[in-house]
Amino acid sequence: MRNSEQKRIFVITNMYPSRKNKQFGIFIRNQVEALKNRGQIVEVAAIRDQRAGKFFVIKKYLIWVMHIIYSLLVKGRSYNVVHAHYIFPCGLWGVWFKKIFGTRLVVTAHGGDIDKMAKKGTFFFKQTKKILHQADQVIAVGDRLKTEIVTDFDIHEEKITIINMGVNRNVFAPVNKHKAKRELNLSGKRTQLLFAGNLIKAKGLDELVDAYSLLKKASYSIELHLIGTVKDHTYINQLKQKISDEKIEDVFFHPPKNQQDISLWMSASDVFVLPSHMEGFGLVALEAMSCHTPVVGSDVGGLSYLLSDGTGVLIEPHNINSLKNGIEMILNSSDFRNSLIRLGEKKAREYEEEKQLDKLLGIYEMIGARQKS
Repeated sequence: MRNSEQKRIFVITNMYPSRKNKQFGIFIRNQVEALKNRGQIVEVAAIRDQRAGKFFVIKKYLIWVMHIIYSLLVKGRSYNVVHAHYIFPCGLWGVWFKKIFGTRLVVTAHGGDIDKMAKKGTFFFKQTKKILHQADQVIAVGDRLKTEIVTDFDIHEEKITIINMGVNRNVFAPVNKHKAKRELNLSGKRTQLLFAGNLIKAKGLDELVDAYSLLKKASYSIELHLIGTVKDHTYINQLKQKISDEKIEDVFFHPPKNQQDISLWMSASDVFVLPSHMEGFGLVALEAMSCHTPVVGSDVGGLSYLLSDGTGVLIEPHNINSLKNGIEMILNSSDFRNSLIRLGEKKAREYEEEKQLDKLLGIYEMIGARQKS
């Protein structure tokens, strides 16, 4: 598949990194760059601004729509494939390309578009279903998500392929833990717990802080590091106030970091924690496994599969004690920890980026062959 026929691909997404928001949809940019490295011609129409507020939302969507319409009118006939990330609204524009020019349409469901957006009301559900039925092929980033699409939207199983965004093992590679701690000026005598992702309530940060507090009170020598973008300053200020009021020590907030820095933090940390309330695939957990750091995560979405069979520790979402106990299992047993690292490495190899890209290029070839026949 590495020498597959060159195609012109138009990617439509409402998440994509910018200089200010380096991690915003980074997994989509990674896939785009990997496709380019395989010789494909890829153009992107994306929302790169993470800011909320009426003015910013109207402005960024207006610019995005104008970009898509320009590409539709001026270049529409030149594209072989439109690949929409997130079903609605991104896939809706892909339907227009298909109707006007017969362009092949691939849509990737990432989780929130099915679990959240489609459930906002009848309109959103109907639009999501329409796009899924119009698409030539649907990609789901996890098994559970595929099942939901088949069951809730009446899509045939053979039309859905499971492909996650894949882990770049050149970036997310293990570094000697003592060396990584020294590079980051972290204490070698303490155990570091790490969370990386958007700093929002839905990621389970309240439960994480509470579970960490219980572990502190149980005399574990630990510290907690939270890395990511603050999307709701009011919520984070409340969380920081709670930490201060309850005198919870050694909790550190860090701004977003590039992938190389995140990888180093993962290697330096002793436990990676992802107590999300919902999660599409949970690529960040796979990246931690690739750095040989054991993972504790909620039994939701793609994490349920990703952390099964001993590759991680699954805990009940919203459950502080379950989260505390899950972390404690790793802290108290080096044998268990080593087993998680070994099986996590096996999972990371299975889902490395290049293998997932082979599957994606195979889909592009398949739907192109359908068009010719």
